[in-house]
Amino acid sequence: MKIGIIYFTHGGHTKEKAEEIAAGIESKGVEVRLFSLDDELDTDYLNECAGIIFGTPTYVATAHWRVVEWLTQNRTVKLGGKLGGCFATAHYAQGGGDSAIMSLVGMLLTKGMLVYSGGAALGKPFIHHGPVALDAVGTHYEESKEMFTLFGERFANKSLELF
Repeated sequence: MKIGIIYFTHGGHTKEKAEEIAAGIESKGVEVRLFSLDDELDTDYLNECAGIIFGTPTYVATAHWRVVEWLTQNRTVKLGGKLGGCFATAHYAQGGGDSAIMSLVGMLLTKGMLVYSGGAALGKPFIHHGPVALDAVGTHYEESKEMFTLFGERFANKSLELF
């Protein structure tokens, strides 16, 4: 079983959170690789993945244009039928982290992905749309580590269940 995480990071926070998700996935014995949109992506690996998670910093209450561009311009990685998920980093609670995630979810659905959020049905912490880390709200950024790792665990479990 393989899972990929595709992200864009500006200051490093989105990469850090991608690594925390990857740790959760690996804890379930699932192979995971991270791909920054600043580097070349291994399309063969991504085409073999059962799931792909997309990470974005939040800009103007939406996903970063680099992630949107990749999703709209990609012609080599087949997303249909894969499990998809999203996460975001933002400065403030009202800064649009959830909006950024939801702007990507519509694209994942259009590409034929099965979208997974981590859900409230699995108990606390509730991860309604996907995890969001806030770097300007007290200690939220550091405290969110557990939520991102748990999201990785839950995503891996759902991938194993489905595929």
